[in-house]
Amino acid sequence: MNAISIVRPDETWPAQFEKTAQAVRVILGDLAQRIDHIGSTSVPGLPAKDILDMQVTVAAESELDDVVERMVAETWDFRPGAKRDHPVPGLPEDEHHWIKRLVVEPMYRRRVNLHIRVAGRANQRYALLFRDYLRSHPDTAQAYGEFKRRAAALPFDNIGDYADLKDPVCDLIYLPAEEWATRTGWTV
Repeated sequence: MNAISIVRPDETWPAQFEKTAQAVRVILGDLAQRIDHIGSTSVPGLPAKDILDMQVTVAAESELDDVVERMVAETWDFRPGAKRDHPVPGLPEDEHHWIKRLVVEPMYRRRVNLHIRVAGRANQRYALLFRDYLRSHPDTAQAYGEFKRRAAALPFDNIGDYADLKDPVCDLIYLPAEEWATRTGWTV
């Protein structure tokens, strides 16, 4: 069984993201439309696994594998089993909205999950809106953090089981985030 460790928030996570994002930008150049800090380490005060989640946004689906090739050439590891995100109730069911690629940091470097998604697709927007909603709603972030701590204490055969448990909880947070985005005029 894999042990999942949720740690206290680290105020240096944003600076660690910036340093890593600069290195990724050098590798990808204009292929990356944007590079964003996403996931729990991007939300101040939120406990998290000590792994930076980052999102590279590309213009077209055909560029997903180009990013993977460039990152692998720089010793990042491609995770072929993570080629799509789970569809979210109420969002487009078309599989193209959920396609992604995932690479992880080179061995012995700062732990990073680099999610590569297409601009304008539901999964690309989801990651950004989820982050911004939690940043704007610290009580929700605190409740989510408590869920993560409790979930991490459960026995899992692999990290994917932990992620599968979290998905519907994230969706429960995301659905009111959509309403918040409409009310506040939030955009990607």
